[in-house]
Amino acid sequence: MNVFIIGISGSIGRLLTRQLQARGDTVRGLVRRQEQHAELEAQGVPSQVGDLAHMDTQALVEAIGDADAIVFTAGSNGGRPDVTRAIDGDGVDKAIEAARRAGVRRFALVSVLPESWRERELGEDVEYYFAVKKGADIALSRSDLDWLILRPSLLVDEPGAGTVSLGPAAFHEQVAREDVAETLATLLHEPRMGQRILELNQGTTPIREAVQANVRER
Repeated sequence: MNVFIIGISGSIGRLLTRQLQARGDTVRGLVRRQEQHAELEAQGVPSQVGDLAHMDTQALVEAIGDADAIVFTAGSNGGRPDVTRAIDGDGVDKAIEAARRAGVRRFALVSVLPESWRERELGEDVEYYFAVKKGADIALSRSDLDWLILRPSLLVDEPGAGTVSLGPAAFHEQVAREDVAETLATLLHEPRMGQRILELNQGTTPIREAVQANVRER
């Protein structure tokens, strides 16, 4: 599989790259800065330098090239509203249109659990972030692509357990980024896993079994 990752220099993007390469896949991606490009090139990972917030759709089409699948892992993490809109909202819209133009059907989006941080008093910027992420989920789910939306719970940098809870609904606790990346790679390699919204949390089911338990014939 030839996979193009938008957000390849981020934590999940880098972990996903390793997971996919271990499966024999070709991985490329979009980075914002030249030093990120140089670092990935040194690791044998081709990348295209471009600012998703400012590049036009055709430039993104050219960057995607002949990919078999697109993974969108970029995110503003609840920063300034203008950045949130540009990346988490307009950026996803732009990527959906670029996928259509490039002829790429498979599109996976890393989103957020709607219940995240509901036990806290959230500021306006973070509330706006959740609203924009929800809008992106809706836009992708109403597209004609072979889409997949993965909503992980609170991301942590602990070592992956190799076991998760995965399904249409999950509790909001926490999950290791390594387990998110492995789950995402496994989902991408399951052709029957499309047009689904799945929520991901720490759990006791081995990742491959958790993915297979959610397969449905189409």
